[in-house]
Amino acid sequence: MDITRLQPAGLVVSPAFSHVAIVPPGVTTIYVGGQNGIDAAGTIVSADIAEQSRQAVDNVATALNAAGASLSDVVQWTVWIDAAADLGDAYGAIAPRLAGPGAPPLVTAARVAGLGVPGALIEVSAVAAVIPASDRVP
Repeated sequence: MDITRLQPAGLVVSPAFSHVAIVPPGVTTIYVGGQNGIDAAGTIVSADIAEQSRQAVDNVATALNAAGASLSDVVQWTVWIDAAADLGDAYGAIAPRLAGPGAPPLVTAARVAGLGVPGALIEVSAVAAVIPASDRVP
């Protein structure tokens, strides 16, 4: 059993993202709601987009860990970046952590006018899929 990520002919091929993910029956799917660059007390970690971005992904990792998964299990990322923030700094801080082993995950990103948490410059959510240990392909 394996999760299949596709980059079909006729669509752009990118090392950063795939277009389709096929998750087989029997796999545990984990949904992580939007995470900002905040600490455990709910305080924005910095006014710097790169630091907020790293913290947001750290927060996703913490949530996934609580559900028995890791960043390498992420099938799809959704990233919202404040329109005033530097896109290059944000993406540069998190891009290496978005991709797991094999073909890259699906990624949706958007520039937005603002986020729900005052001072937040980024929000990241994820969908992960964990194959039961007995069904993993070696």
